[in-house]
Amino acid sequence: MRRITRITTVGIASAALALSATACGKSSTDSGSSSSSSADATKAAIAYDIGGRGDQSFNDAAYAGLKKAEDELGVKGAEAEPSQGESDADKVARLTSLARAGNNPVIGVGFSYAPAIAKVSKSFPKTTFGLIDDTSVTAPNIANLVFNEEQGSYLAGVAAAKASKTGTVGFIGGVEVPLIKKFEAGFVQGVKDTNPKAKVLTQYLTQPPNFDGFSKPDLGKAAAQGQLDKGADVIYAAAGLAGSGAIEAASAAGKWAIGVDSDQYKQAGLAAYKNQILTSVTKDVQGSVYNVIKSVKDGKPQTGEIRYGLATNGVGLADSNPAYVKMTDVTAAVEKAKKEIVDGKITVKTTP
Repeated sequence: MRRITRITTVGIASAALALSATACGKSSTDSGSSSSSSADATKAAIAYDIGGRGDQSFNDAAYAGLKKAEDELGVKGAEAEPSQGESDADKVARLTSLARAGNNPVIGVGFSYAPAIAKVSKSFPKTTFGLIDDTSVTAPNIANLVFNEEQGSYLAGVAAAKASKTGTVGFIGGVEVPLIKKFEAGFVQGVKDTNPKAKVLTQYLTQPPNFDGFSKPDLGKAAAQGQLDKGADVIYAAAGLAGSGAIEAASAAGKWAIGVDSDQYKQAGLAAYKNQILTSVTKDVQGSVYNVIKSVKDGKPQTGEIRYGLATNGVGLADSNPAYVKMTDVTAAVEKAKKEIVDGKITVKTTP
């Protein structure tokens, strides 16, 4: 697997992420891809969002989808990393380079790629572009891969309210954008529907155009510590790599953290804190990436809105932590809420 550009990955600690970009087009070969030597293999590429591969969350889930396509479909994969403070023009150059190299599909991991995909997709009408977490840009060769994050977050709110002993829980959003407001809305509704007296502390790490709230663990750690000091004993962070700092802080205090996007209990980079990761709100980003690659390989490219919700397990709540499984009152409440959402008895808000 080729990585077109690189960033410096981080260990999970409170140190800020150091991003170093190299010029688009410089490539190297990743190990672990047994099928990349096939000359006639489908070529597929993903361009990572802020934080890059190694975030233990959103980007890593996208990578898992590409890796699965390599292993199961004989796809030759390429990856392209972001650079700190980059512009839309940088994204246009990255996507253009990937498309010119013959990759099809080319997948932008995150809503920030919408303007670039809107432009580049016109120049490469025979290439399918996957756009994760955005429906604002449409075209016959664009597959909009979106999720009902609010539904999974509602379940997290139910779990948090049931697990909390203080009646105070916290929500940390990486950057205050509409997508993350969906996480907040679902979580708060789930908490309040479960315990109307519960208090939800809400904090966003940065405001656009500053997107450090998705990439700097020290910001997440500081925010979580502030909420812990105010009595929160369950903290849910929807903040990408910055969320690892919140998990670290909750773990150090012996309180519960709720992960996001990937099953963070299983992430190797978070192993030191996993016992305090109660559960995680999962998004099947891996499946969405794999599915769009497979659709192109099968000659039937996905196009338009492809939505992943609770009814199809496109979002959900992980149960990897044995401690969570033992909380039968919590798991029963979560399962009841899940059924009521799927059956239409509960409508989850998408704005706070």
